[in-house]
Amino acid sequence: MPILKSPRARRSWFAGALAVGALALAACGGGASADPNASASEEQAAADYAAFTADNCGTDVAVDAAPQRIVTIKSSTTELVLALGAGDRIVGTAYPDGPVPDEYADVMADVPVLSDRVPSHEAVLELEPDLVYAGWESNLAADGAGERSSFSSLGITTFVSPSACQEPGYQPDPLTFDDVFAEIEQVGALLGEPDAAADLVEEQRAALSDVTPSDAGLSAVWYSSGSDTPFVGAGIGAPQMVMDAAGLENIAADVHDTWTSLSWEAVADAEPDVIVLVDSEWNTAENKIEVLESNPVTAALPAVQDARYVVVPFAATEAGVRSVDAARTIADQLADLEG
Repeated sequence: MPILKSPRARRSWFAGALAVGALALAACGGGASADPNASASEEQAAADYAAFTADNCGTDVAVDAAPQRIVTIKSSTTELVLALGAGDRIVGTAYPDGPVPDEYADVMADVPVLSDRVPSHEAVLELEPDLVYAGWESNLAADGAGERSSFSSLGITTFVSPSACQEPGYQPDPLTFDDVFAEIEQVGALLGEPDAAADLVEEQRAALSDVTPSDAGLSAVWYSSGSDTPFVGAGIGAPQMVMDAAGLENIAADVHDTWTSLSWEAVADAEPDVIVLVDSEWNTAENKIEVLESNPVTAALPAVQDARYVVVPFAATEAGVRSVDAARTIADQLADLEG
């Protein structure tokens, strides 16, 4: 890349580079390859790509060739691309919620992590992506990775996880597993991997049908973060969806939101039978137990005194390919508690 000092010059160069790259891809059938069989396969894949259009959280998306240089923001998007077999097209990632599952570790070993939080616009553009796939709408904002219109003006497609759409008419209300499976199919179509998406959905539906929810009538709070005021799963998002599948009654189910802040006094009044602890590197389940046991309001709760905890990794707490497994592992832990 030439040395371009100003952002304007860099953006112009990237736009030109992308245009040249697109022409090169068209001329070479998706990129030069020393393997004639691989080249033929790539050409066939390009010929088979069905033009993709979508109204994505209120933004029109139109793509006529499978994205080849993908930047993902948030673990849920990274892991869906990986699960669809397109991990070799990820050129950068950001805002990981935790390590990828072991089966993808090798694929991601050399993929640069642009930031532990939302990457800068410049950092994303440096990778010359043709697709930026974000887990939250707020990831693609002027104070984040950049506005969608800015990427669009450079010929870069953006796509936001539909489960994270915020505007009425777009926000799933409530989120369901059918919404999660629909996103898998939609992203499969976007990436030119519809068969992989169909197989993945079939696999996920089968796994969901194998989840045995608790029938003990247990109530629970989904404790995500916070010490003075806990941030918990509310009534229309992924935590509610997963708790429903595991057979738990959410004490914050009547809060019409995906997440909410709830006082410890309100948690104590609800007296949940079980506490779901979200485990992350920066706020572990052990730390949360210390908070619960050191706060006199919660220390007296039977769930705390009896250590009736179930743990779910942070990366599995947002809608995605880990949602079914989150329900399964919670149901299994409940069975152990009741056993």
